[in-house]
Amino acid sequence: MKKAEVTAFLSLIFILLVTFIGGIMESASVQMAKNYRRTDVNRAMESVFAEYQKELLENYDIFSLDGTYESGRYSEGLVKKRLEYYGADHIENTFRRIQFLTDNGAEAFYEQVMYYMENKYGLNHLKDKFSMTDTWRVQEEKADKYEKESHEKEEELNGLLGEAGGNLPSQDNPIAHVSQLKEKSLLELIMPKGRAVSGKKINLDNSLLRREKNKGYGDFSDVAAGSSPWSSLVFGEYLLGHFSMATDKEAKGTLDYELEYICAGKESDRENLETVAGKLLLIRFAANYIFLQNSPSKRAEAEALALTLCSLAALPALCQAAAQVILLSWAFGESVVDLRALLNGSRVPFTKTEATWQLSLAGLMKLGESGDVSDGKDSGEGLYYKEYLRMLLFLEKKEKISMRALDMVELNLQKVYGMKFFKADCCISRIEVKSSVRLRRGITYEFQTYYGYN
Repeated sequence: MKKAEVTAFLSLIFILLVTFIGGIMESASVQMAKNYRRTDVNRAMESVFAEYQKELLENYDIFSLDGTYESGRYSEGLVKKRLEYYGADHIENTFRRIQFLTDNGAEAFYEQVMYYMENKYGLNHLKDKFSMTDTWRVQEEKADKYEKESHEKEEELNGLLGEAGGNLPSQDNPIAHVSQLKEKSLLELIMPKGRAVSGKKINLDNSLLRREKNKGYGDFSDVAAGSSPWSSLVFGEYLLGHFSMATDKEAKGTLDYELEYICAGKESDRENLETVAGKLLLIRFAANYIFLQNSPSKRAEAEALALTLCSLAALPALCQAAAQVILLSWAFGESVVDLRALLNGSRVPFTKTEATWQLSLAGLMKLGESGDVSDGKDSGEGLYYKEYLRMLLFLEKKEKISMRALDMVELNLQKVYGMKFFKADCCISRIEVKSSVRLRRGITYEFQTYYGYN
């Protein structure tokens, strides 16, 4: 090979090598520019989400970014300006998806509660309660069943009395007495002596379940936590630890009975407590009626009294029907005493025994009268009011209790902590941003950045 040919060949190789090295350097330079831009947006996103609402975290252990920036009006532009402020300027940022605490039945709020409870407490301390959840569901079904049965047996007795053209005597008649008690306000029967019912109210027209809410968009199922069989129970534990109830000595929220509102969703403390008390009355009524049906001594008392009343009315054939309604009336009276005990801070066993039964038939006739002294004693075993609320919270629908809990959060931050701008449906939980940036020589780089509170 001639010298000139060798020189040309080597020159070509050198040119190729330089071109190759230049291409690698250019590629590395472009990749470095991409990394810088991605880092800029990552840093900006982390800085924006570091501006979480402090009072929300301190009082309710929930992370969220106030999308109104204390203005009371949400705007994506406000969030984008903060991204630019923290270094994502000269970059075109578009929100691909965004989630607020209230979206999809307060899904983000619910998930954060799960993370918080599991990381702080674990699940071991709830193991004994997991086994009770099936019993709670069965008890709810029994409450509905026996409430219906109570009405049917009362109507049956009234029908038989109508056919016979007679009436049972009113004196020493627990059926007539309990019928009169049921016409009274339940709170009049169960509130401990000397304790007044709170008169606080809220406006439900502005509640999260009624008002037009700010809504996010996009699907976050790829990063959302899956539901678990015990999630409702865990969520209830969070509520019990962060909100007040009727047996608390001090309550400084917008409502005094916050847990009762979460269970019932009424506008006043009085209505909420009465609704919750009505639910607990049915649950206790079912358990008490089952005990009476299985207690030979109590059934004998009811049958003896029914025989006396029917004999005085010259209607002995109605003795069995009357005895059943007496048992139902007795179960109602015992349930009233149970609620008095619970509101007094005492324990009531889920299932009664002869030793823990409190109300006699004679005491039933005094219930609600001036000589009524049946305040309900602590049985030394059983469940407190708080634990009965745990059951109601577990049985309530997830979306309702989540939204009502956020109602309480929103109202308390607005009125108790002076944050009038705060709106739960403007609290951002997750964002994914699509960024587009021009690098050089017509190269455009697009990428996505996700950030969320978990």
